[in-house]
Amino acid sequence: MSLTIFWHRRDLRLEDNAGLYQALKHNKTVLPLFIFDKQILDKLEDKDDARVSFIHESILSLQRQLKAMGSSILVRYGNPGEVWEDLIKEFEIVNVYTNRDYEPYALDRDTKVKEILARRGIPFRSYKDQVIFDRDEVVKDDGKPYTVFTPYSRKWKANLQTRMLEPDSENGPKKTISYFLQSYPTDKYFSGFKKVKPFPVPSLEEIGFEKSTIEIPGQQVNQGLIRHYADTRDFPALKGTSRLGIHFRFGTISIREKARKARGLSETYLNELIWRDFYSMILYHFPHVVENPFREKYRWIEWRNDPREFELWCQGKTGYPIVDAGMRELNATGYMHNRVRMIVASFLTKHLLIDWRWGEAYFARKLLDFDLASNNGGWQWAAGCGTDAAPYFRIFNPYSQQKKFDKEMSYIRKWIPEYGQGEYPEPVVDHKFARERCLETYKKGLTRAETTD
Repeated sequence: MSLTIFWHRRDLRLEDNAGLYQALKHNKTVLPLFIFDKQILDKLEDKDDARVSFIHESILSLQRQLKAMGSSILVRYGNPGEVWEDLIKEFEIVNVYTNRDYEPYALDRDTKVKEILARRGIPFRSYKDQVIFDRDEVVKDDGKPYTVFTPYSRKWKANLQTRMLEPDSENGPKKTISYFLQSYPTDKYFSGFKKVKPFPVPSLEEIGFEKSTIEIPGQQVNQGLIRHYADTRDFPALKGTSRLGIHFRFGTISIREKARKARGLSETYLNELIWRDFYSMILYHFPHVVENPFREKYRWIEWRNDPREFELWCQGKTGYPIVDAGMRELNATGYMHNRVRMIVASFLTKHLLIDWRWGEAYFARKLLDFDLASNNGGWQWAAGCGTDAAPYFRIFNPYSQQKKFDKEMSYIRKWIPEYGQGEYPEPVVDHKFARERCLETYKKGLTRAETTD
């Protein structure tokens, strides 16, 4: 039987899934597929990585849903190119649908897979799903990409409103997002799944991992939290953020659904979703940011890169309570409050003068919601070298930040039980000294850039 494959990647859900909707809309026999990518998994240092456990559990959830419909998800483990070569021999594939991924590795992977399929005359169709606007959909009037968030966000909102008001425009759904912002009739939508007995899903152990003990935040968020988000989001001791990052990262919830709700509840929360689109757009247009600063001249900064101080930062033993609490929260839970992320990133890059790429890599290892575009953008912002970045002379004072956002020290005492006792370490560096050293180092590097370039 001829078969259409829908390839799940960062979209581990059946509802409101753009590419899956198109596959089911235009084809009678659709088989979902997920590939545990060996090239990604082999690079992970921790074999109890909570994200792998989460993905595996999400796949099992999809399998249960599909089984109830008489269908199944096909799960494979290996190099994607090799997996596709095998699938072509095993099935009579006539179409492949998927949702776009914008990271450099994913773009390269998809190009290779597309070439493999093209040699057999199999179309590879990709759709936008993990962002509201992608690639060139929100650009300046001259067609160039934005590099500053505020004007980008204004154009983003204007485009969203216009396109939503014209759902039946002659451009149709290919050039608008309006058709994504609707609920699909469940019975009709799912009728195209291939009826098969469930395929076996490999265990975590079979792909070289073990179950993590880290708790994953739920998908349900109280609307009151979103409504009051602007007032509570900066205080780490409060439950003032949604903690939906991992669900956005792996697509177990729809970004469109949350954007719909945010528009009526909180402009501030909606802006956080726009930041995701913004950084995704930056990564797409400026892929050099993966390895290098967005602002070229910052490559001349002479980082100290002291391994001992970096290890103290990683362990949450710098002697700066708000920094240490954040790092300990990250190590224990895979999560760190957004305000604290800025504080610890500023501290590493400016107080300790350690290369932002070291911090970015550590976050990539530990964060449940690690996303290359957003993580890279946040770290370069903190270091002063990114797009729309904080100026290099803006150096967070950890003590002031602590006093402003954790005045009662509830957050600090939760994560540093020994605080105020003899075993808590002295500051690894004096704040005033570190600030002056940072200003001098950055000025020297930027001056050198001007004379060299």
